[in-house]
This record gives sequence, C-alpha cells and structure tokens, in this order.
Amino acid sequence: MKYISTRGKAPALSFEEVMLTGLASDGGLYVPEQLPQFSAADIKAMADMDYTELAFRIMSPFVAGDIPEDDFRQLINDAYGQFRHQAITPLVQTGHNEWVLELFHGPTLAFKDVALQLLGRLLDYVLKKRDQKVVVMGATSGDTGSAAIEGCRHCDNVDIFILYPHQRVSEVQRRQMTTVISPNVHTLAVEGNFDDCQNFLKESFADQSFLPEGRQLVAVNSINWARIMAQIVYYFYAATALGAPDRKISFSVPTGNFGDIFAGYLAKQMGLPVARLIIATNANDILHRCISANDHSKKELIHSLSPSMDIMVSSNFERLLFDLYDRDGAAIQGLMDDFKTGSMSLSEDALAKARELFSSHRVDDARTIQVIKEVLAQSEYLADPHTAIGIDAARQTRGSYSGPVVCLSTAHPAKFTDAVERAGYGGVVSLPLHMADLLSREERYTVLPNDLSKVKEYMAKNIRA
Repeated sequence: MKYISTRGKAPALSFEEVMLTGLASDGGLYVPEQLPQFSAADIKAMADMDYTELAFRIMSPFVAGDIPEDDFRQLINDAYGQFRHQAITPLVQTGHNEWVLELFHGPTLAFKDVALQLLGRLLDYVLKKRDQKVVVMGATSGDTGSAAIEGCRHCDNVDIFILYPHQRVSEVQRRQMTTVISPNVHTLAVEGNFDDCQNFLKESFADQSFLPEGRQLVAVNSINWARIMAQIVYYFYAATALGAPDRKISFSVPTGNFGDIFAGYLAKQMGLPVARLIIATNANDILHRCISANDHSKKELIHSLSPSMDIMVSSNFERLLFDLYDRDGAAIQGLMDDFKTGSMSLSEDALAKARELFSSHRVDDARTIQVIKEVLAQSEYLADPHTAIGIDAARQTRGSYSGPVVCLSTAHPAKFTDAVERAGYGGVVSLPLHMADLLSREERYTVLPNDLSKVKEYMAKNIRA
C-alpha cells in the first residue's frame, strides 16, 4: 500500500513512512493511493466477528508490506485489551431507529482512544525496529491530548509535547493530561485558542530545524493517517450489527476537525452501505456553512460547552476535497491558498458531490442543553454535550435519509459535568474507578505565551538525550 499527498508534489510513501511523517513535504495530507474494497458477502461475514478480529480485517490492507500479520494482530489485541467494555464500541438504542455508538470506553473516556491506543503501539513497534527516537507533537481541543499521552507515556523512544488552549478545555480534560507525571510527557498550555495551537503544529512540521540532530516530529493529530485508519473500523462494526449489508445505515457525527466523519466517508467508499453522513457542528459551524451555503470562511472562534469541537480550521476537510476535485493536487493547493486569506468556495461540481454524501446541522449551547434534557427524559440516557449535538443533528435532518441512524458518542458525560449540570441532571456523574481520584492528583504543566518561538524553545530544551 502506497500513500500520496493531497497537494500532488510529495513522493509516495509506505504506511510506516507516512505514520512517522505526518504532513507531506508539500504541506498536504497523505491518503491511500487506492482503497481496499469489500463486497456485500465480505461485509455479511463481518457480522460474526468481534471487534479485534474486524479491526484486523479492515486495517490489514493499509499496513500490508510494512507489518507482518501476526505482529499486527498482536498490536490490535494489546490496544483494545484495555477497554472497559467487551464490545469495545457498544451500541445503545435511544429512540426508534436511533442508536448511540459509545466510543468512550477506553482509558481516557473519549473516542480518540480507539485510534491512539493503537497508534502508540504502532509507533513503539516501528521505532524499536528502526532503533530511532522521535518527538511527538500534538495540538488538542480537549481529548486528543490525553489519549495521545496515554498511548505514548510508556514509549521509550518518544518525547511527547501536547499543546492545548489555556483555560479552554474542561477541568477533567486538563487533568487527564497534566496529571501524567512521566519524564517523556510535557503538557503546554498556550495562551490562545485551538486554531493557534494547530497552526503552531503545522509550522513546526514545516520547519524542524529547532530539533536536536537526528530527531523528527511525528503527528498524533488526525493529520496522521494511522488515526483515520483505526476509526474506519467502528463504522463497519456498528453497521453490521444493525443489518448491513442488507440495510443502509446513516451516521451522525459531532465533528470539528473532520477526521471522525472522514473515516465514515472512507468506510462508504470501501463498500459499506451508508445512506447518509451527517455533519454535526456546534456554533463553530464552518463545516455546516460550507455544505449548506458554500461558505467556507473563517469567523471568530466561539468558546462553547462542547470544546472538542471549537475548531475553525478543519484539517481533514482537505482529504475530502482531494476526492471531490478528482484528486487534482494543484486544485487543492489553490483552494488552500485561498483559505489562508480567510475564505474559499467550492466549485458547483464539488459542492454537488458533497451534498450527495453529507447533510449538516448546527447546534448552539442553548439547544445542546435542551437536547441533553430531552434525551434523558425520553430514554434515561445521559449524553455529553458533543453526543447531544450528534443526536440533535440526526433528528433535525431526518428528511434526508430513512432507516437506522447511528449517533457517534465521542466522550463520557463525566468529562463535561458543567453542561450536564446545566441540563438539570440531579445525579452524580461519576468517573470510572481507574480515575476516581483524578481531581486530587498532582498536576504538572507549563503555561506559554501565544508565540511559536517560545514553544520551540521549550521543546528544544526538554527533549531527552
């Protein structure tokens, strides 16, 4: 399997090389040269597979030629052996033809664990084989950071630096990052917003001269293809549980950086019978505006009750655009150049293609609170604010699809007690036993100004020899 850049000028790379590279040298994102295809008969056979067996079946083509099958199977088993639910990503019914896919049963209570528990093990495996040390750099709007730290904290050949917007994540999200006291873990609170952190990440990958000789940056954000690859699996798992391939399934996905829903798009391209993909956004609604009104313009970022979606630059959208523009790298470069000035518009053909695949809906904070109340009253299901946005988007766009809809639940409600309390929930939203003492653990983090030079200076001084 070879991977190519969305901007068309970088060399094609293997899976191992792409995982360690992150952004392509031309500034683009890597995608597979071609996708594996699964027939209706293949998908029907998947219904009897447990999650780890299905994960091996779906992901093996993407790592073919780089990781031996027996080794890859063991890495998958190790990654998901820590999840608290035997199903890994269980389905819960919340209404007629409406299910919630719980993706938060990993160690940090967020969907990012599904990918990052595997990515950490893949990194460790490849780096030991190469006798190589790297620097992991990540930007997080809340959940990626803790999941990446948990996945990499025991990696001997990795120093990890996670940037997050200071005072713009929930207390539980912050503490999940800052209470990991390991010599290779550094949590940096940047006095800016998530887009600032993400821009620092991209600029650092473009110029890595600040690193010690022999070191390179590795991405754990969803710009890393291995993240997307792992997320494809649960679309197949949910769909086959609900009757695919004999039934078409729709998916409503709370999204900010477009990685999670892009995995659903890939599942459809690989043969999964998906009726509709629903983009669910909060007030930071650039993706909804793009699909509904062809308005892909930057606006001031709003701090919301669903902070993991407080994103205005959705990096993975470029991967979709690459397909919408028939894999024309020069066209994508032009679009990205336009977007740097603050706005871009899709061609009529590209927009029509997008609307055939996606619906979209915007949910503000007031409506988010109302939906948490409604779902709790209707089915006694307590949803976190991100999940509530996905549920509302599914219900409000019902006219664009029929049949079962799966709402992706991206986080445990205990991570967002402020929103849950505002919704009038009178019970105690307890953290799982393994982190029951989280709020009393020692914290360690560094607050830095919104200045890339200060971030690079800190990193250069704290990379282990």
